[in-house]
Amino acid sequence: MTESDGSLSARGPLVDEGRYAIEVRGVTKVFGSGQEGVRAVDDVSFSIRENEFLTLLGPSGCGKTTLLRMIAGFDHPTYGQIYLDGADISGLPPFKRPVNTVFQSYALFPHMTVAQNIGFGLEMLGQPKQEVEATVSKMLELVQMQALKDRRTDQISGGQQQRVALARALAPHPKVLLLDEPLSALDYKLRKEMQIELKRLQNETGITFVFVTHDQEEALTMSDRIAVMQSGHVLQLGSPREIYDHPAERFVADFIGDTNFLDVEIVSADGNTVTLKLSSGREVEADAPRDGTVTPGRRATAALRPEHATVTADAASADLAGKMQNVVYFGTDTHYHIEVDGGAPFVARVQNVRGGEAAFKAGDVVGVKLQPRALQVLKD
Repeated sequence: MTESDGSLSARGPLVDEGRYAIEVRGVTKVFGSGQEGVRAVDDVSFSIRENEFLTLLGPSGCGKTTLLRMIAGFDHPTYGQIYLDGADISGLPPFKRPVNTVFQSYALFPHMTVAQNIGFGLEMLGQPKQEVEATVSKMLELVQMQALKDRRTDQISGGQQQRVALARALAPHPKVLLLDEPLSALDYKLRKEMQIELKRLQNETGITFVFVTHDQEEALTMSDRIAVMQSGHVLQLGSPREIYDHPAERFVADFIGDTNFLDVEIVSADGNTVTLKLSSGREVEADAPRDGTVTPGRRATAALRPEHATVTADAASADLAGKMQNVVYFGTDTHYHIEVDGGAPFVARVQNVRGGEAAFKAGDVVGVKLQPRALQVLKD
């Protein structure tokens, strides 16, 4: 793990100011025993602030859903503790935690109306009928479903069902709402709409949201902070901009967005700035790794986002030179695929201008200019 905006430390307890909704301290989850035991989550520690939208992001099998299930109480840590409002809840069953969960399958009652589904949990908690009706009315307004309150949930669309599931989970006003890839079954356009809707609901309710996804776009769109997971570990935790612009490790840089990886030589280091020699022989300045360990003279890997490079016909004056391999039109932008010095693949992304044509074609000899300080040296 990498320290990021005062919120995280290297695979150990976090030191941060402010009030936490959840604290995960040294949590490990082992499935099985002996040599066949699998560490789905391995010594993870981090804190989630009150009224924060935090996303656990990573590929399938990285441990994000297992971690979410331990916060919910459906699984219990093999080692470590989970605190909610400063109280250890590690051994509590789900129904004794002020936490609700929305799963991929919404588990609505198809024979009940929208309003009945939203109020069901409140009735099971024994709340008076008048209070239940008032809360249901408020939730219907919150998710903009007033007009469909009397319709059965098997008679509404997938996006509307998702709103009902959210309203039902929010109705008891839990301290924390856990969301396990709830948008995965929706089509692309509806998923984009619901991303904005989820963030609006979180802002309006003031409830802490913990969201699990493998979709980097969802994470960047909605989150206050993102925890990137791999093989049971949290590799980096920070704001979307931090994670995207300053990835700490190659996996983070590769998993979040498109990235060019350049083999470079570290010429010198001065504080947070390092001077690098590119394969072309040119020297450029870059940001040092977040762990601060740089050794002049050694080889390293630097990451560069495709939009932080421009393509020029003047190869002689550019930072890198190469041959255009392919030109791909994406509507909003064009991707130039270039084989640069030494045969390494490189992609530059250029925003399109209405009525314009691609400036280069396959086979052209071109240069690549890098934006100042756009390179990020990755830690070993």
